[in-house]
Amino acid sequence: MFEQAICWINGEITPAAEAKVSVFDHGFLYGDGVFEGLRFYNSRVFRLPLHLKRLRRSAAALQLNVTLSDTEIAQALNDIIAASPLTEGYLRLIVTRGVGVLGINPATCSQPGFIIIADQLKMVSDEERSKGVRAIITSTRRMPPDRLDSRIKSLNYLNAIMARMEANFAGVEEGILLNDRGNVAEGTADNLFVMQDGELLTPPATEGALAGITRATVLELAEEIGIPAREAILTPYDLYIADECFLTGTGAKLIPVREIDGRKMANCPGDAYQRLTVAFTELVEQETTA
Repeated sequence: MFEQAICWINGEITPAAEAKVSVFDHGFLYGDGVFEGLRFYNSRVFRLPLHLKRLRRSAAALQLNVTLSDTEIAQALNDIIAASPLTEGYLRLIVTRGVGVLGINPATCSQPGFIIIADQLKMVSDEERSKGVRAIITSTRRMPPDRLDSRIKSLNYLNAIMARMEANFAGVEEGILLNDRGNVAEGTADNLFVMQDGELLTPPATEGALAGITRATVLELAEEIGIPAREAILTPYDLYIADECFLTGTGAKLIPVREIDGRKMANCPGDAYQRLTVAFTELVEQETTA
């Protein structure tokens, strides 16, 4: 199960099957911590500075002290990639509150914990990616920012997990969450785009969407290849009438959606998705090839 996976834990590299963290780490006990999912291609991390910037912002929002510098984190990532049998894969960079006593008080944790996991991550099969996935709009809502802002990439994913359980029960591949006002937020682990009347639209982060690195890259590429794109508040109606829909994320890359709540998309995979997938692949190769 973990044949190719390895871990870097507070400076030590170990096979995943032998990796250990303290049961008193508040990241394990209470989900008190932040993380970044990163992809590496050609043994190089894609868009690392943007990931580190988001990591530090998430940590700052939680008053979590990231004691390693960006240079030290980059070196740790390079070390685990060098030790990995993979030249292309997924990295999970985790910063926990650290070891403390039982009880939620973060003041009992003196030092943060750092963990990096290197492995493969395939969110959908090649067949599903080629023909598109099915999705439902879940009854589970994205928490509003006055409870837990979606821009904080924390270790607490129960909200998304409950939505994913609904998708599992419905026999589809993905769930789409609305916010407390009934507007579209995002998928369970990915951002969402729709094409409508020649425009590419995606919900703003203030509607409950993660400020995704791949999301930002797609918006950048859309401008470069001449696809009008902007953030827009979307409702289920906008999904139902969309010309095409796709999901984006570091883990997901780009995934077309063929059906939402039983309503088939007019186009899947659509023209915008196909053009952006080509542009994204070319950009990855360009930025990760020495």
